Amino acid sequence: MTASTTPGRRPPSQQIADELRQAIADGSLGPGARLPSERALAQEYKAARNTAARALQLLEEQGLITIEHGKGAFVRERQRLFRFGNDRYSFRHRATGLTPFRLEVTQQGKEPRVDVVGITREDPPEDVGERLGVAGPGSVLHRENHYFADDEPVQIVSTFLRWDEVHDTPLMQPKTGKNGIYGRLEDLGHVMTTGRDEVTARMPTPEETETLRLPAGVPVVEVLHTSFDQNGEPFEVTRYVHRADRTGLVYDFPVDQTEEDA
Repeated sequence: MTASTTPGRRPPSQQIADELRQAIADGSLGPGARLPSERALAQEYKAARNTAARALQLLEEQGLITIEHGKGAFVRERQRLFRFGNDRYSFRHRATGLTPFRLEVTQQGKEPRVDVVGITREDPPEDVGERLGVAGPGSVLHRENHYFADDEPVQIVSTFLRWDEVHDTPLMQPKTGKNGIYGRLEDLGHVMTTGRDEVTARMPTPEETETLRLPAGVPVVEVLHTSFDQNGEPFEVTRYVHRADRTGLVYDFPVDQTEEDA
């Protein structure tokens, strides 16, 4: 094969990347497969070695491969940890005593771990304040946790609660007891009856890249969750930042079949 520079054609590095991308897409190069080295690609395509290196870099930026210095380039695994939007808050799981994340991870055959990295009184971010109906200095408690599955970081979770409700409760402690924060919020009179998830995708911040150990080119999925209690009052807002390459979101929902009069 030859990567040419004929006018109108894509640059040689992109041509090489295109062929490798197709091999990944059709399964010729499966998850975990090692790609040819820069030297081998340069020889195969009759191109300069830096051209082959750029082709591999393009695939890494697109999140298709990982490049391990001294080992080579490998097709990325596509396994995902699924977050079941509706089922994760179901009361029928309460008998386990597990938090939604621990239950989901365990059911998917992985070992969960949660590191509590901060419990602080803060000013609410604008989107959080709007949803919780609070404003002003120090009006929210911010609990930040980092979540792991089989020791791999999969999400950053920032939970915001009204300071005036929780400042003298077990929610100030790293371990909140059976059923996690939702159990303690029920003790305060808030039983979740509905929730709203606002889902967006974006590129990560440098801090998120470091915390989640994100390879180049991998975005994050952000879920801004608001819990509503039996009175329709919002009582908790949580921002989930997921690795997009390691997370899938699953939602079931009813369809309103009420017909409106013309």
